[in-house]
Amino acid sequence: MKKEETVDYHIKAAWHGISRMYNQGGAKEGVSASTGFVLLNIDKYDGTPATKIAPALGMEARSLTRLLKNMEESGLITRVQDPEDRRSVRIRLTEQGKEKRAFSKKAVILFNEAVREQISEHDLESFFKVMRSIEKVIDTNKNFDTKTILTDNE
Repeated sequence: MKKEETVDYHIKAAWHGISRMYNQGGAKEGVSASTGFVLLNIDKYDGTPATKIAPALGMEARSLTRLLKNMEESGLITRVQDPEDRRSVRIRLTEQGKEKRAFSKKAVILFNEAVREQISEHDLESFFKVMRSIEKVIDTNKNFDTKTILTDNE
């Protein structure tokens, strides 16, 4: 099978293109694609528990920890003890973080509007349906068995 015939190749190529586009657009504002997505997943009024952010983004906790540290050092977020659960930490946006969040939100909206101008609603509905099906395949195969890969070599 050629790489161009695989599902994952097209998903990865599209995601890299989207990420590159957001990184280039955000460079002037000092917002990377990763930073922008984290900002968009933090409640702008009450903050968000740190433990809720990584799963929302499909990130590993270690990667998020480094990213949050950099964002805190850049003045985009603060960490505060959750008043309801003293064991928990909430991530809150600073004023600068709120500005960068607004910038990121606008970038996402503009990209989605550009996509919707080029792709029919019917095709987008089909795309979303296919992506949900792929997510189900992923969820079903979370414990991908390397023994199967090794024994099924042809």
